[in-house]
Amino acid sequence: MKVILASLSPRRKELMNLIIGGFDIEAADIDERAIEESLKDEDPLKVSEALALEKALAIAKTHPEDVVIGADTSVIANGKILGKPRDRGEAKEMLTMLSGIEHIVATGVAVVCGDKVETFTEETRVRFYGLDPYMEKKIEEYIDSADPYDKAGGYGIQTKGALLVEKIDGDYLNVVGLPVARLARVLSESGYI
Repeated sequence: MKVILASLSPRRKELMNLIIGGFDIEAADIDERAIEESLKDEDPLKVSEALALEKALAIAKTHPEDVVIGADTSVIANGKILGKPRDRGEAKEMLTMLSGIEHIVATGVAVVCGDKVETFTEETRVRFYGLDPYMEKKIEEYIDSADPYDKAGGYGIQTKGALLVEKIDGDYLNVVGLPVARLARVLSESGYI
């Protein structure tokens, strides 16, 4: 029995190494935007879990004897999911909107092995500093880097996006992209590791 991470995210790969040394990686071929669109009327906190499950199930089809882990992270502000910014203007708009408010980073996780399926969503509350001249300068500097454009909500807390964050309440590694402690517990309790 192998453990397979259904993600090409370098951050998730690094975090999975904290749980288990040997695992495979395969990208799930699913249409995330179509799934998100089909769930647009659902609770935003459940969208990441649904995407994680679809990723895990896609890989599990060809690996029925293995443990497949899917994960998806969403940034939710004012009841709306913020995706990855398409351009500099959208990144600035997102980061400015997040300034001074608390938002939720939700990572949905699915663990699939044969017919056994376990899912959960980990929530971490994050608050950015309020918008002032210093924050405006930090946002401008940050959106001039390549960092915001491959991350939900337009920031990475493990990089210079950390300079925007006033405080967090919950699992820091969840904000990075994988709730390591909770996932390790689920895998252990299920006898997979």
